[in-house]
Amino acid sequence: MMKLAIAETKLLTREPGALFSLLIPLFILVVFGSSIEPGDTVLLPMALAIAVGLVGLYLLPTTLATYRERGILRRLSTTPVRPGNLLVVQLLLQLVLAVTACGLLVAGAGTVLSAHLPTGVLPGVLVFLLGTAGMFAIGLLVAALAPSGRAANGIGVLLYFPMAYLAGLIQPTHQMPAIVARIGEYTPLGAFGQSLREVWAGSAPSPLPLGVMAVYALVISIAAAKFFRWE
Repeated sequence: MMKLAIAETKLLTREPGALFSLLIPLFILVVFGSSIEPGDTVLLPMALAIAVGLVGLYLLPTTLATYRERGILRRLSTTPVRPGNLLVVQLLLQLVLAVTACGLLVAGAGTVLSAHLPTGVLPGVLVFLLGTAGMFAIGLLVAALAPSGRAANGIGVLLYFPMAYLAGLIQPTHQMPAIVARIGEYTPLGAFGQSLREVWAGSAPSPLPLGVMAVYALVISIAAAKFFRWE
């Protein structure tokens, strides 16, 4: 398992999508960070949600679907390294990548931009884990259903941008029609963004978005496990 993790880590560091997932949120933070007011509770949570969304909907499904398309999962089934081990390693590596991206955002915002950081660590960790679980579950379902890595990439992008819009990551929710903003609260990315903003504002996350993220993570994970194919 350790050798597999080392090999997959090397492959991930060479993957352009991994660099893309790190740099795009940082770019957004830097471009708009100079204009934020002290105590802003919107920009950094938005950048964090974007980072997790990119890893969960773009990089994770593309990687797994490409492995299946190339027959890597099928060949592993004939070796002592079971394909399930590869799936576990990939999930852990993608989680590390998401944590790294969010860590860079928080560190950069807190030092260079002097942005507001929340005082409640545990609520922030809880929201991050639930939001990441929900986005990764969708990514796994895309990987399960997509016939190829390219198709998984396209499906992930097609899912990401509508979700990002509904979540208020492209246009602020207060500038959106009320019904559209309301729908966005029931999407995993929208619930994630809302909970992050509440944590940044110093309040406890509302039960509704936490429940929305938990339901998405559980239900879609079960569906992904049911439809996932090794070849």
